[in-house]
Amino acid sequence: MSTVESSKKIRALTLKCIGSLGSGHVGGSLSIADVLAVLYDKYMNVDPSNPHMEGRDRLVLSKGHAGPALYATLCYKGFFPEDWLLTLNKLGTRLPSHCNMLLTPGVDMTAGSLGQGLSCACGLATGSKILKDNATIYAIVGDGELQEGQNWCALMYAADKKLDNLIVFVDKNGLQIDGTTEEVMDIGDIENKFRAFGFDTVSINGHDHDAIDKAIKNARLHKGSPSCIVLHTVKGKGVSFYETMGAGVHSTTCTAEQLQKALEELR
Repeated sequence: MSTVESSKKIRALTLKCIGSLGSGHVGGSLSIADVLAVLYDKYMNVDPSNPHMEGRDRLVLSKGHAGPALYATLCYKGFFPEDWLLTLNKLGTRLPSHCNMLLTPGVDMTAGSLGQGLSCACGLATGSKILKDNATIYAIVGDGELQEGQNWCALMYAADKKLDNLIVFVDKNGLQIDGTTEEVMDIGDIENKFRAFGFDTVSINGHDHDAIDKAIKNARLHKGSPSCIVLHTVKGKGVSFYETMGAGVHSTTCTAEQLQKALEELR
């Protein structure tokens, strides 16, 4: 299966997961499906039969509200059965609305309070350097999330410690819960800010699988400093009626009718 087909599968499973509740964080989950498909199909050194394998690569989904997309990916890769997806955020679930490393196989860091994930990723990357286990640590942050100051402290640390085993993806979809990122708090030129903080940085179409593949490959080869890949994405990508909702798609309904229409588009 190609990574494009994988991303369709991830989107479909994501919406089935959210649809089991009838609503949820649709927009930011769908916008990262492409990078998750490329990352887990081609790069992540993980073993679904041994989720705690020593020396494995790790992903910190700092924008933890997009957990359904990661759950869909982990399910698709065989970490747990598909029927778990229908228990999202329900009593006794292993899949809470925001990722929890103590509950879900394949989740390497608990998330939920925005702005903390990069610090956690820096800790994992530092630990990997100490152990010399050759793991690559990936982090996905939202552009709205970068309004949190803790991110920039983490970036200073990562550059100072030359954490070249750390690759940060910025999901730059331009929207957050209350409107556009520009309206709420303009974070300016993300690419040049990361460069100024010492990151080797590229900016790409976050839905172009060839571009994602090339960027990850180059980042893994880069030595001497951490890397950042800014993904220009569309919130709700892959489903026409979600793509046009604007900021309203951040958290929205996924009724049985909407789910059926979405799945038809994703076939």
